[in-house]
Amino acid sequence: MEWLIGLACSAGIAGMAYARRSLSGSGFTAAVIVGTVMYALGSAIWFGCLIAFFVSSTLWSKWKRHAKEEAESGYEKGGRRDAGQVLANGGLGMLLCAANWMYPHPLWWYAFLGVMAAVTSDTWATEIGGLSRTPPISIKTGRPVPPGTSGGVSGLGMGASLAGGFFIGAVAWLLLAVTPFAPDTAASGLGPFAWTGIAGLAGMIGALADSWIGATWQQMYRCDVCGRDIEQDRHCGRQAVRTRGRTGWNNDAVNIAGSIAGGVSAILLALALGLA
Repeated sequence: MEWLIGLACSAGIAGMAYARRSLSGSGFTAAVIVGTVMYALGSAIWFGCLIAFFVSSTLWSKWKRHAKEEAESGYEKGGRRDAGQVLANGGLGMLLCAANWMYPHPLWWYAFLGVMAAVTSDTWATEIGGLSRTPPISIKTGRPVPPGTSGGVSGLGMGASLAGGFFIGAVAWLLLAVTPFAPDTAASGLGPFAWTGIAGLAGMIGALADSWIGATWQQMYRCDVCGRDIEQDRHCGRQAVRTRGRTGWNNDAVNIAGSIAGGVSAILLALALGLA
């Protein structure tokens, strides 16, 4: 029954996203798989955090879309998430959920909380920070960079990043409050401030790690036609010239690394607070 419920809910939500052109065909398939597995092997708590990330990120991506077109034109991928993007944001959470199902332990949950906070923080920072009226600066050099540059940060983006982590923490606390508590999932006695604090800090660390890796290791290219530094290997209808980065480090790989940083941070915070 859990598999059927997870499949129905995942297909329904992913189907609406596909109809609104927020998911590609491969993205729809990946989203259904991730959501179904997470509901069946976890619970409404795990699944709910995933949906909170997906729905909120989709809404922010549609908000003032035209004002962000210039920044988004240099991104490796567009607004329609494909399977790679879905798995980069939700695949690690799915694996942590499966690990908790096989070998129950509270640390799996805290790792999951940190991972979901990190991907939410990073996505909110990208979507909201793209509307900043002041140019972003490189997290590595501190110098101004064009909007949409990998590794660029702004005050608005940093605030959005922190809010994204707080949001996931609040959702987790609410789901735990209204769902029968599972002893192998997390500590039931934690209040909303503890949940939002752990998720907010872990999410911020994950997002900053994402930005640092993006400014250091991510593959970047330069368009010979318009002169822009971009994440794509083609721009303005021509092959772009690679300027920096390590082989294999595309946007999806950077997102995975940032989410790992968020998950590890949440585990360390939980251990430091004596929660596991």
